[in-house]
Amino acid sequence: MAEIKPFRAFFYNQQEFKDPSLLFCPPYDVISPQQQEYYHKISPYNFIHILLRKDSPGENRYITSGRAFKDWIKKGVLIQEKSPAIYFHLQEYSIRGEKKIRLGFIALLRLSNKESSILGHENTHTKAKEDRGKLLSRTNANLSPIFVVFKDKRRVVQRVFDQSIIGSLPLIDVTDPEKTRHKIWSIEDPKIIEFVQSGIREENLFIADGHHRYEVSCAYRDKMRLKLKDKFSESASFNYTLSYFTPADQRGLSIMPIHRIVGLPKGVLLESFLSSIKENFDLEKVKERSRFFFLLEKGGSYGHIIGMYLDKGYFLLRLKNIKILDKEMPDKPKEYRLLDAAILNQLIFKRILGINPEDKEIIRYTANPKECIEEVDSKIDKVAFFLNPVKMEDIMAVALKDSKMPPKSTYFYPKVLSGLLVHKHDNI
Repeated sequence: MAEIKPFRAFFYNQQEFKDPSLLFCPPYDVISPQQQEYYHKISPYNFIHILLRKDSPGENRYITSGRAFKDWIKKGVLIQEKSPAIYFHLQEYSIRGEKKIRLGFIALLRLSNKESSILGHENTHTKAKEDRGKLLSRTNANLSPIFVVFKDKRRVVQRVFDQSIIGSLPLIDVTDPEKTRHKIWSIEDPKIIEFVQSGIREENLFIADGHHRYEVSCAYRDKMRLKLKDKFSESASFNYTLSYFTPADQRGLSIMPIHRIVGLPKGVLLESFLSSIKENFDLEKVKERSRFFFLLEKGGSYGHIIGMYLDKGYFLLRLKNIKILDKEMPDKPKEYRLLDAAILNQLIFKRILGINPEDKEIIRYTANPKECIEEVDSKIDKVAFFLNPVKMEDIMAVALKDSKMPPKSTYFYPKVLSGLLVHKHDNI
C-alpha cells in the first residue's frame, strides 16, 4: 500500500532575486563537469552550491554544503511554507519540435516496508550512495525529489488540475536553460489532499529516477530509528522521502534512449568484428545519417534493432531470431531478455567484445547522438551503439518481475529541477 503525505516545503524567496531562473539546477546525477562549472558561476545562490558543491583544498564539501543550507534558511534565502501541502507541478517543453505538457505533483512518500508497493528497475552503486548519504547527513534534508511513475487509474492528477488549479497563479514559475517551463502550485485543502492520497493508495509505484536517493533515504531512516530506539514516531519525517509523481500514460512523459560508446579491444579486426555480428544479426549499411536514424526508429516499432556507427559508417543490426535470447540469458525473465539494451550487452559486449557491460571505465553513456559520432570520429578503434527508447510498459513489466534493467537503460525527460522544493526533516 502506497502512502503519501503533505509537507511544509522550503523554497527560494524569489522576491529577493531579480532572475529566479538562475537559482535552480538539474538533478545531481545528470550534471556534467561543464554544467557544474556553469551553475557555480551564474549565481552564488544557485542550488548547485548545496547539491553538488565543487571540491576546494582544505574543505569538506559535505560540511560546507550543510552550513550553506542552514545559513540560507537563517538569512531568508530559503523560506518555508506555513502549512503542509502537496505541490502540483506542470512542465511545458518541446522535443523534436513538438510541444508537450507533463503534469505531476510533489509530496512525501513513505519509505518501503513489507506491505508497500514501491518498485525500482535499476541497480545502484555504493560510491554514489555514499556521496548522497554524506550530503543527507549534513543537510538533514531531501534536496531533490525521486521521480515516481504510476498508472493513475482514477485520473487523480488531471482531475485535480482541471478542477482546482487551472486559472490560479503558481507559487513558482521559472524557465530553465533547456527552455522547459516549470510551474508549481501549493495545495493545502484537506479534501483535495485526501483525494490524492486515496487515489494513489492502491497503486504500484515505479521509481523512474532516483534509485540511489531512495536507498539513501531508507538507510537514513534506519540510522535514525537505531539512534532513537523506541522513542521515534511512525509519523516522523525521516520515514518519508521527497518524491515527484506523474501518471504513466500521458503524452507528456518522454523517455529518451541512452547510447553507448566503447573501444574495440586490441586485436579485434573490423572485418572479423562485423562477421561475428552477422551470426545473430542482419547487418545493413546506411549511407545517410538522417535516413539511418529514421530507419532505426521505424525498425524499433516492430522488432529488435540496434544502430551502430563505426569507421565512418552507419549500420543497422536486426536480431535474426529471439530464441537465441532464451539460450543466452536463461536466468533472466522474458521481459528482461527482450530489452534492446540487454540484447546489446549479451550478444555484442559480452559474447563478441568480451567486455563487462557494468564497467563504466570501458563504456561511456550519453543521450546525445551527435556526441557519439564526434567521439568515434576523433578516436581510433571507437564504436558507438544507438538504442531506441524503452517503453514505459516494458519498464513496469521488468520491475513487476522483481528484476533490474541493464545500466543506463532510460533517460526520463524533462528532469524535475533541484531547488524548486526541499524537504527538511523535522527536529533534526
